[in-house]
Amino acid sequence: MSHGEADQVRRWRELLTSERDAAALYSRLAGIESGERRRIFEELAAIERRHAGHWEDKLRGAGADIPPAGGPSLRTRLLSLTARRTSTAAVLPLIERGERADAGIYDAEPDAAPGMAAEERSHARTLSRLSDGSRPAPRQQIARGEPWHRTDRSGSLRAAVFGVSDGLVSNAALVMGFAGSGSSRTTIVLAGIAGLLAGAFSMAAGEYVSMSSQREMYQREISLEAQEVAEKPEEERAELVLLYRAKGLDRAAAEQLADHIMADPEVALDTLAREELGLDPDELGSPWSAAISSLLAFAAGAVVVVVPYLFAGGTVALYVAIGFVALALFAVGAGIGVLNGRSFLRSGLRQLIAGGLAAAVVFGVGHLIGTTVS
Repeated sequence: MSHGEADQVRRWRELLTSERDAAALYSRLAGIESGERRRIFEELAAIERRHAGHWEDKLRGAGADIPPAGGPSLRTRLLSLTARRTSTAAVLPLIERGERADAGIYDAEPDAAPGMAAEERSHARTLSRLSDGSRPAPRQQIARGEPWHRTDRSGSLRAAVFGVSDGLVSNAALVMGFAGSGSSRTTIVLAGIAGLLAGAFSMAAGEYVSMSSQREMYQREISLEAQEVAEKPEEERAELVLLYRAKGLDRAAAEQLADHIMADPEVALDTLAREELGLDPDELGSPWSAAISSLLAFAAGAVVVVVPYLFAGGTVALYVAIGFVALALFAVGAGIGVLNGRSFLRSGLRQLIAGGLAAAVVFGVGHLIGTTVS
């Protein structure tokens, strides 16, 4: 046997061991559960056993020894013991994490059977739906019933919040540094405006590139899903059936719903994007909206420290600027606290202390440099 053939056989044996262990885990979970959830785990175990049989056939065809089926791994024993002592819901997130890590194991495997890669990818999604099924209510229902639950799918609010905070802290520190050095009023104003413009356009460009990349990634995932709907409709239907069964529907209802969805390719793609990918095709985020929000927010924060120097100079402008910045820092922190359901006082003071320390340090450095140079 050549070196390449030996590596191939070793890889097949490793995959066989992995599939056997996964089958053992799902079989043990099925023994703990009942009803539809038990049947789902049994089906997952059957899929893993079929995958294991494929690798046994490969080894047999190559004239290689098939390793005997040993006991389950330590991980499988611990997970099944935990599930038995508590519940399967307690271990599902750990199992799902492992399935997601191994989801692409057969994507580039030349010896995998057709459909194996898609089945492995669907396991993590099925486990996710089983986990969701143990929660009190789906996220969408909560959002409809409780309007204070908000999401920011466009990224505009997130960009605006960080923009104001960054503009305040960075430009206040910059201006305080020049003020501490004893620079003239004109120099301080120019430095403040330069910092405002540079920071605002830098934030806007960064948000645009970031959101564009994210949107392109989401669009690629949706296009790949569209390709699978067109080329492998039966596999996608089977995934939908399993997903809806994991949500609590019986087999007949899940199959009926999946058939209704798959009858219209556009509806099928929209549903699969939401159910499998967790994406809303209509809300993938707007690069321009995020960029403009960042620019305006940063500018709004950065201009606060500059305003007093537009009308006065010296110690008066410095004290007024410090007061304006302190009030703005506390207001932004308090606003973030209210949005997050936290104490506005605590959040405001935290923002004030953090921004104030940054400005004070740069003021001290500027004063030290100004004194040394002069």
